[in-house]
Amino acid sequence: MANTSSRTLRLLSLLQNHRHWPGGELAERLGVSARTLRRDIDRLRELGYPVTASRGVDGGYRLAAGAALPPLVVDDDEAVAIAVGMQAAALGAVAGIEEAAVRALAKLVQVMPPPLRRRVDALRAATDPSSWSAPTSAAADPAALIALALACRDTERVEFDYTDRSGEPSQRQVEPHRLVPLGRRWYLVAYDLVRHDWRTFRLDRLGAPRTTGLRFRPRELPAPDAAAFVRARVATQPTGHAVEVRVHAPAAQVQARLGQWATAEPIDARHCLLRMTADTLDWPAMALGRLGAEFEVVTPPELVAYLSEWSARFARATRQTDR
Repeated sequence: MANTSSRTLRLLSLLQNHRHWPGGELAERLGVSARTLRRDIDRLRELGYPVTASRGVDGGYRLAAGAALPPLVVDDDEAVAIAVGMQAAALGAVAGIEEAAVRALAKLVQVMPPPLRRRVDALRAATDPSSWSAPTSAAADPAALIALALACRDTERVEFDYTDRSGEPSQRQVEPHRLVPLGRRWYLVAYDLVRHDWRTFRLDRLGAPRTTGLRFRPRELPAPDAAAFVRARVATQPTGHAVEVRVHAPAAQVQARLGQWATAEPIDARHCLLRMTADTLDWPAMALGRLGAEFEVVTPPELVAYLSEWSARFARATRQTDR
């Protein structure tokens, strides 16, 4: 049996192609029981599609008169994935398709059922893109993203569980302002009602967001915008590793390959000093690997050991492939 999403898509397509379907015939076409068909019909209604039912000898299902709906059926997680993915492309995650991504996102949102459209619109409206990069991590829970986006849009206070970078758990009550994707993470910018100050909260450390039903009057953010506020906070936080590498390539070329993730300072016309900071050594190793140039690690020594481990692993994989 097809999975629920694909079966719901086929059901909607059948209802569009033929205005009236007897219940038994429709269930047979889908290969499901009458009970499963009723659940699928209810799901379409929850998504905002006007499906009517009639009883009796000629009973069955049909789309409401005048309905002309495209066969786009996505759940909440898929809607968030579409919004985040298209926003990432619009921010330049894939070079050359920024304008096309904006147009595609606008078209997709237009053909979503109203309940999902409101959720995706809330996420778009509550997000301040950062020029550093679009998020590449799936650490943020889609349900939390949507809940916080709606709270930002509706200016409604939110409570949630939070674990800071030292591992200390706490409960927070905030006035949410904006969501900011930065690097590989999402951040919530909000006014903390307990600490009486503006704060940034990493969504991968945030759990169980819940609205309180209490509205608030938006405060003035002490920064040009939410993205600038997050960048300033992140820049002052201690990081796990400060990396310096001498690269055998021009600074402009290296900077173009890595963007805002790192800083390349010219040593001469053919060499540069690359600097970056990272919580773990994974990102520097991957970044250096994609440069396509020779390099020497200046610091830290842990990166040398890390690259040696990677090199040995790749060498073993190569030998196994040759055999």
